[in-house]
Amino acid sequence: MPFEYVSVSEAIERPGLRMVVVSNIPSPWSEAAKGIFHIEKIQWTATRLAYDDPALPKWIGSITAPAVVLDDEAPRTGWAEILLLAERLAESPSLLPSDPLERATMMGLSHELMGVGGLCWARRLQGVHAGLTGKGGFGARVSGYLAQKYGYRPDEADAIRGRVASLLSMFADRLASSSGAYVMGDAVTAVDVYLAVTLALFDPLPPEQCDMLPKYREAYSSLDDETKAALSPGLLAFRDRMYAEHLELPLSL
Repeated sequence: MPFEYVSVSEAIERPGLRMVVVSNIPSPWSEAAKGIFHIEKIQWTATRLAYDDPALPKWIGSITAPAVVLDDEAPRTGWAEILLLAERLAESPSLLPSDPLERATMMGLSHELMGVGGLCWARRLQGVHAGLTGKGGFGARVSGYLAQKYGYRPDEADAIRGRVASLLSMFADRLASSSGAYVMGDAVTAVDVYLAVTLALFDPLPPEQCDMLPKYREAYSSLDDETKAALSPGLLAFRDRMYAEHLELPLSL
């Protein structure tokens, strides 16, 4: 069910766990943190990223989301540190494998989705390139902002397109060859959440489940032929199963 958002000032005053999230679009980093907290049954207070609120950068140090603050601890903005905080706060279920090698493998796969240069990062650059060259993607204003944030370089467009396709194919193959129903086998882990939310950047959930801004739905759905070919039905079926069995619908944007 949709949850209540409070103002930035109210979130600052509240004790406990608070998180700044992107609004109106299914940003994979914000949606991943929401999904992890949901599975691990962690209670938190939500506030939306407000670019024009001077209290926000004073509180979390920058204008970014997600940003997680627990009581008077330092803000956490990275996907891995948010995951590790959730693991600390929740006794069960754990979203990290107990075996050290399996854990390292899962964290590496998660980086290939959420980290710098990973699938989300590359897909952002792909949308920027499309927007700046008149081939769909983000609008000119958003493309200009994201180009600076993600380090866009026009001469890397072909390499980025290839990386997006290769990562989609790699995860499709990983699922197909898994010994169980999930990326790491027969138990759900954080990488399953990351993969499910990342696929919104290619094929958003329908409006009744994801009430996002139409212009971003159009941008997210804009695919070149190579990317479209790599976006296998198996990936989307996995995404739908994750939402049906583990994540919340409709999305609270």
